[in-house]
Amino acid sequence: MRTLLLTAGTRGDVEPFTHLARQLADRGHDVTLALPDNSGADLTGLATESLGVDYAAVVAGQGVSAWQAARSLRTTVRPLMRTLFTAAARAVVTHRPDVVVHHPKVLSAPAAAETLGIPHLLAELVPASAPTRAFPAPGVVNRDLGPLNRRTWVAERAGRRLFAAELAAAAAAVGQTWRAAATQGRGTLLAVSPHLLPRPADWPDSLRMTGPWQAAPSSAALPAAVSSFLAGGDYVYAGFGSMAAGDPAARARAVVLGARAAGLRVLLARGWGGLALPADLAGDDVLEVGSVAHDLVLPGAVVAVHHGGAGTVHAAARAGTPQVVLPFLGDQPFWAGVVRRAGLGTRIPRRPHAGTVAAALATALACTPAARATAARMRSEDGAAAAADVIEQLPRG
Repeated sequence: MRTLLLTAGTRGDVEPFTHLARQLADRGHDVTLALPDNSGADLTGLATESLGVDYAAVVAGQGVSAWQAARSLRTTVRPLMRTLFTAAARAVVTHRPDVVVHHPKVLSAPAAAETLGIPHLLAELVPASAPTRAFPAPGVVNRDLGPLNRRTWVAERAGRRLFAAELAAAAAAVGQTWRAAATQGRGTLLAVSPHLLPRPADWPDSLRMTGPWQAAPSSAALPAAVSSFLAGGDYVYAGFGSMAAGDPAARARAVVLGARAAGLRVLLARGWGGLALPADLAGDDVLEVGSVAHDLVLPGAVVAVHHGGAGTVHAAARAGTPQVVLPFLGDQPFWAGVVRRAGLGTRIPRRPHAGTVAAALATALACTPAARATAARMRSEDGAAAAADVIEQLPRG
């Protein structure tokens, strides 16, 4: 079976698709992964294709501020989306696969696939397309509206209206006239664990909660300095991924001083600039690294302090590590709420101070038994395999 996977966004949007690609390839399928440039994900052994966009460069240039994104809608965002939509549509037309699996941001994929009669599946890393009364749409509203929750699920329609001109340009570029596409096509794969987010009763059967798409435990060795640090006693992992916004030195100061007040050491991951260790805080109880594989460091951490990305939330939960979430934007406040309601940790404000962090660490540490119990349930999940099963069983034509 020839499968085309299309994803867009930063590393957290790309890595799950690499795990699904490897699962399908290991089963003997012909898989192409079309993705942004410079994501930082491991692409070893995968057949890949560039979509011609570089989210890392955008983040480096303007950070992750929603306000800045709005200000640069005409100069940066619209050109990026036009390039993305056109490259994705061209990939569908060129490869003509047996099935297309696409990220919600790749709005041109379903229309291009349907025009050619190719089955397609929506692949979500956070609930985005299926309205429910159970909670409001992540990234749209951050509080429960009760019976009005279903009305908040408008992101996909809003995206199509906002980028209608870019979608039309993509269709013209590949010589197509697109009819309105059924967004979910043959269904939706949701790479979320029901042990973290209980499945709402009003979701359709066509939405399959597979569990997170994660790799098998890494066999790579940690750098000697990191291994030595981890062996030195209890530590907190702190990392904010691609969230290069605000004052990374001030955040690092709050985390390190808060951990010191709690008697804990800190493994500080700079990521794309979310944290930066001030020189006056250097010491034997802090190790600053660029990035490190979560599955190698989270199981030994007593608490994980992070931004609330879906992948990090799942990785920490699977490791049995209590969490302190500092959400920045988008769906991150939603995941902070999921962590709190599941009894796996707490959240802190965008501009924390040492006292805030110390108190949050104490709260999170008290969640250790619940975190370990959740991890025991999640370890039986193989989300990438479950997703591959759905793809293999998809009717053709």
